[in-house]
Amino acid sequence: MWDFWVTGEAARSAIRDLCTKPKPRHISQDHQSQTLKCELFITSCHLTDFIRIFTMASMSETIETEESLLTVLHIKIYHPQQSCKGLYDLLPLGLRRRHSADYPLRLGRDAQACTYSLADPRVSRKQLGLHPFRTPRSPDLLFSIQNLSQRGPLSVNGSLLSYLETMNLPDKALIRFGEYEMLIIRESGEAKASFEVDFEVLPVAPSRETCTDMPGKAPVMDTGSMNQNTAGLREEGPQETDETFICYS
Repeated sequence: MWDFWVTGEAARSAIRDLCTKPKPRHISQDHQSQTLKCELFITSCHLTDFIRIFTMASMSETIETEESLLTVLHIKIYHPQQSCKGLYDLLPLGLRRRHSADYPLRLGRDAQACTYSLADPRVSRKQLGLHPFRTPRSPDLLFSIQNLSQRGPLSVNGSLLSYLETMNLPDKALIRFGEYEMLIIRESGEAKASFEVDFEVLPVAPSRETCTDMPGKAPVMDTGSMNQNTAGLREEGPQETDETFICYS
């Protein structure tokens, strides 16, 4: 067996030479065997090289599409009673979750009806929805927000949304409902079919950092003590046997 490696154009040239070169009438058995082994070796090397290049190209395309270019929604959440453990038990804190852009995301109390849920009886069964969309004028994956709660308005950068009303989200938006505050930051990507979401708990209210406040809303103290609005949690929220109530002090 000849000990050499042939790839790419060299393999194609060698095969063409073997096919077009006139063969003598009388060839020994040993020479025929060596020639056949050479042809098989060259063909095998060429096929192996093609498979290797095709596999590397496919892997490169997959990595670029699935890892590097996904749009990410960073959702940073705050509640004045969050030090009382249990509110965020159902959220995948610190983990990125991938979602198809074909379906909206829902946040609420009902874990079966919503993509992400909060263990708080004061939250509506379906509180809000995030809808991915695209426009002809931009390659970016954008999002709109919809108020799914009939119990109260939803604030988006100070603008109020009533039940089923929708608004396009800017790249950075402060969302407020009840005593919850969510800062949603969109990190742009190029993937069209999917995006990622990650959740983070903020130690202080984002409205204090951005110096925004809602008219008529009393400030919340950092001590975590109960006030008149939070003292009657069980009376204000819907009562269901499968709900997890936050603790009281």
